[in-house]
Amino acid sequence: MQMNNFTEKWKLLPAFLKVKGLVKQHIDSFNYFINVEIKKIMKANEKITSDADPMWYLKYLNIYVGMPDVEESFNVTRPVSPHECRLRDMTYSAPITVDIEYTRGSQRIIRNALPIGRMPIMLRSSNCVLTGKTPVEFSKLNECPLDPGGYFIVKGQEKVILIQEQLSKNRIIVEQDRKGAVGASVTSSTHEKKSRTNMIVKQGRFYLRHNTLSEDAPIAIIFKAMGVESDQEIVQMIGTEEHVMAAFAPSLEECQKAQIFTQTQVRCDAAPMGNWGYAS
Repeated sequence: MQMNNFTEKWKLLPAFLKVKGLVKQHIDSFNYFINVEIKKIMKANEKITSDADPMWYLKYLNIYVGMPDVEESFNVTRPVSPHECRLRDMTYSAPITVDIEYTRGSQRIIRNALPIGRMPIMLRSSNCVLTGKTPVEFSKLNECPLDPGGYFIVKGQEKVILIQEQLSKNRIIVEQDRKGAVGASVTSSTHEKKSRTNMIVKQGRFYLRHNTLSEDAPIAIIFKAMGVESDQEIVQMIGTEEHVMAAFAPSLEECQKAQIFTQTQVRCDAAPMGNWGYAS
């Protein structure tokens, strides 16, 4: 069904909210973390070996996040509801347990369901006692059926983690600015460092903007610095269509005016970036 105007599209909002809700992205994100992501974190750090005795090791086999409970006495627990946590100033949390394998002498030992900590549980998530309950069951638990969840209870207080929207890392984003000029940007992220690169247009010429450069660098000179010395090679890499060549021509002319034709001529030193020129 095609929606022709804004008014017709607005009528779909109640149906969308009924299916998705306003906090579904919070709950889905938390569910993914406790069911998938936490296992990946464990897998990346699954084995610990001893520097003193290479034969001794400890290996994590699996990790689980349980259901919310409260410890009444030594090693005696029972399920707990969000309402009780609010009244008693408790944290609505669940135990984190692991299966491990380790050595004792020459013997290999496996222990299951070993507790290593606790994690606050998001209301209405897959590990919450409210999930799947009917309105009648909600009333028995002193909860409102219209409460969407998506928050935590920490020491009796309701806490919300605000989601921040970030651009995808290591992906090239192409978009138009307010003036209609097309630009590209990419945030490169590794374990060691993070950098941002932008390709912008100024006065009809393309420039590279990088957080390590003090000024914008002509893109044609960047091609030369990377070893693409022939103008024909550059054009073949970016596209041979007439409108592409026409848009890139001023950048090639700028490179020729700077008398830079080879990689060895490119100079990027402590001098201002506006002084791009050939090496003497």
